[in-house]
Amino acid sequence: MTIENNSVVSVNYSLHTIEANGEKVFVEKSNAEEPLTFLFGAGMMIPKFETELNGLTVGDKKSFVITPEEGYGERNPEAIAQLPLEMFKESGLPPVGAVLPLSDDAGNQFRAIVIEVTEEAVIADLNAPMAGKTLEFEVEILNVRPATEEELAHGHAHGVDGTATH
Repeated sequence: MTIENNSVVSVNYSLHTIEANGEKVFVEKSNAEEPLTFLFGAGMMIPKFETELNGLTVGDKKSFVITPEEGYGERNPEAIAQLPLEMFKESGLPPVGAVLPLSDDAGNQFRAIVIEVTEEAVIADLNAPMAGKTLEFEVEILNVRPATEEELAHGHAHGVDGTATH
């Protein structure tokens, strides 16, 4: 089966960033036992990632680069928040480098990275962790199948075989 909208796709991938000096830095990889599985065309992935996979079939391998503009955008130096210490009364102050799950007034969830802890506030970077990064993917298509009606209704894949509960 060819990858197209409403397909559930499972891929093995490795991800590196390409630094300004051309150096490749390993970020993460999947494996055959725990592939990246997603509903193609549902908007869950970077659009350019899906564009690169469109039309591929099981067994195909591909390498491609996603620029910051095509991925998570450029870093916004003003996307820094000073979070009041009261927010951390119950959990305790987070260490520098900790990832904080946050939500905005509209209920949208996002993550912030603690960059400093002062006597007045926890300073967090609200940029996406991969903002400003050039991403290089190597992918291998492991499985492609039609999405189930339930997956289409839920807007996400329910695992490689469609039986995982979410």
